[in-house]
Amino acid sequence: MTGTTMTSAGLDPRRRRLLFRAWHRGIREMDLVLGSFADREIAKMDEAELDMFERLLEIDDREMVKWVTGEAQLPPHLDTPLFGRIRAFNPDILGANG
Repeated sequence: MTGTTMTSAGLDPRRRRLLFRAWHRGIREMDLVLGSFADREIAKMDEAELDMFERLLEIDDREMVKWVTGEAQLPPHLDTPLFGRIRAFNPDILGANG
């Protein structure tokens, strides 16, 4: 079981692939953060947001968790409204200070 609460039925292939990748990260906490976020938002994302989400999914979990929790400064090129929404989505999972 992945933890997803969303069915991928009705999503285009790109969104289905991104949803799967968001739930299969490597660090369970990042599965929960990115997967839960994708469950709620993937169907509403525009092309630019999908591009950015795809880039974020390429980042190693060890780096991502530091940025989500605020332990490390987010690189300026990733400091986007989408990342802000991810960080604010469920701060209790990692103790993020959103």
